[in-house]
Amino acid sequence: MTMSNLAYDTPAETGDLSQQDIAAMQALRPVPRISIQAFCETEGVANPVERAGEDRRMAKAHLKVHMGGIPTAIEFYQSAPTPNLILLESRSEPQQLLEQLGQLAEYCDPSSKVVVIGHYNDVGLYRELIRSGISEYVIAPVSMTDIVSVVSSIFVDPESEPIGRSIAFIGAKGGVGSSTIAHNVAWAMSSLFKSEVVIADLDLAFGTANINFDQDPAQGIAEAVFSPERVDEVYLDRLLAQCAEHLSLLAAPSTLERVYDFDPEAFAQVIETAQRSAPLLVLDVPHVWSGWSKSTLIKADEIVITATPELANLRNTKNMVDMLKRLRPNDPPPKLIINQAGVPKRPEIAASDFAEPLGIAPMAVINFEPLLFGNAANNGRMLSEMDAKSPVVATINEIAHVLTGRSEIKARKKAGLGSILGKLSRNKK
Repeated sequence: MTMSNLAYDTPAETGDLSQQDIAAMQALRPVPRISIQAFCETEGVANPVERAGEDRRMAKAHLKVHMGGIPTAIEFYQSAPTPNLILLESRSEPQQLLEQLGQLAEYCDPSSKVVVIGHYNDVGLYRELIRSGISEYVIAPVSMTDIVSVVSSIFVDPESEPIGRSIAFIGAKGGVGSSTIAHNVAWAMSSLFKSEVVIADLDLAFGTANINFDQDPAQGIAEAVFSPERVDEVYLDRLLAQCAEHLSLLAAPSTLERVYDFDPEAFAQVIETAQRSAPLLVLDVPHVWSGWSKSTLIKADEIVITATPELANLRNTKNMVDMLKRLRPNDPPPKLIINQAGVPKRPEIAASDFAEPLGIAPMAVINFEPLLFGNAANNGRMLSEMDAKSPVVATINEIAHVLTGRSEIKARKKAGLGSILGKLSRNKK
């Protein structure tokens, strides 16, 4: 059994995660496809274990929670095979706990890992448990973060290659410039930080990354999606088009020769392989709500929503933010970019008013610059190639710094809700 040398003594689960817990969760890598069975004596332990099973980092693991401690586990495994990991809560005194574990060992497969959640902060007990082959002893009360962390520490090899960070860009509506911003931010990341970046254009029918980067590759992401059994790092490398020294593209075919109806996990293999190939993966997600787009957003390390400052965008952004907060309760909320601000003679919602109902401050507000954006698009060039000194380029560079953790979003002063929420409620009538 896997041994460890740290005992845990953590605060109880309170519902919402602290910023420290969220940061700890962000640092964890996904758990592989394993089976886990938990035997809990108290709701205080069962609840965070169940919540851990719902976290996106545990998406591949199959977790089942049983009420009842080690005696229940002994009875259960007399007629059932043991899983990859058994989580056991016990309120028994140290000597009784050791005796119960000895009885359980008679029915356990030697390859099964065992984690004990106990209620005695006893160093001697901890050492005895580790000597007997227990993978970890965690002291109650425990949090959801503790559970995911301990499972990750056992099943994720710390010596393995790091997994790249995935950043998904999606527009609140079509035509808001999400793809253009995604491509330019990826370019900025690769050029500013000399870091390898892969862009995956997930809009197979109408994707624009090939045009924006002036590329016409014979193959791209479609070949990987339609032949997932062939996808590995060598095959993926053959599909990548080189856009710059540190920037590669998985281009969309952008043709209508076939329809692109996908299963929810259609892009999973491609994304996982791409994350092993580069430290940064930018996902250009089209403005659709389907099984595969929802699954892709749930699993992304970071989500960026681009919106223009008008009412339909506000409604769509709020719906997306609220839904993603429910689907990703253990992650920070999506980042917000307000694009095409200041269009002449167009009534628009002020950035502060737009942000207030969402509960998130904009990461950036990008002004309407039709000449710069139009020239870049028509020439297949990035904004910085057209005008490196433009304030828009400086904003794109700031976004790249924030998304790679090199700086933080500057706090903006909030304004009142009244008129915006009033408009939203009137529109529903």
